[in-house]
Amino acid sequence: MLFKQSLFQSVLDRLDSEEDLSENEEAGHRIRGLNVSFAATVPGGETPEASHLDEAYRDNLGEPIIPPEPAPTPREPEPPVMPKHLARTSREEVAAELAITSDSTLQSLHEKRRSFAKANHPDSVAALFREQATARMTLANQLIDEAIRRLTR
Repeated sequence: MLFKQSLFQSVLDRLDSEEDLSENEEAGHRIRGLNVSFAATVPGGETPEASHLDEAYRDNLGEPIIPPEPAPTPREPEPPVMPKHLARTSREEVAAELAITSDSTLQSLHEKRRSFAKANHPDSVAALFREQATARMTLANQLIDEAIRRLTR
């Protein structure tokens, strides 16, 4: 207790007195805590030096920055050309490429499947040609699977 008041009560009294002061200052249009030098740096401020400060600032800006010209737009890439082997999608053409014979072993058939997939897998060609590559891979897998079944009989 300070001077027969609790600490809480003394804080409340002080806040009330500050509110009275702020109401009096509002009449003068002054913002509490605002530095007077701030007004000097604002165009049209209260001090005559304000215009000189603005001019000095503008002098230090230098020449205006001119943005560079935009780069020319790149030409659209030419559409990819379909490899000639992807045009051969018939069963007979794929069978001729695989060259499966009655002498083919299980190991040689697996090797033919791997080498054919390297050249024709749909993930390794342009998106425009995936349908043809898928058809070729499907036919090749069917032909090789049939040859494997014949070997196991």
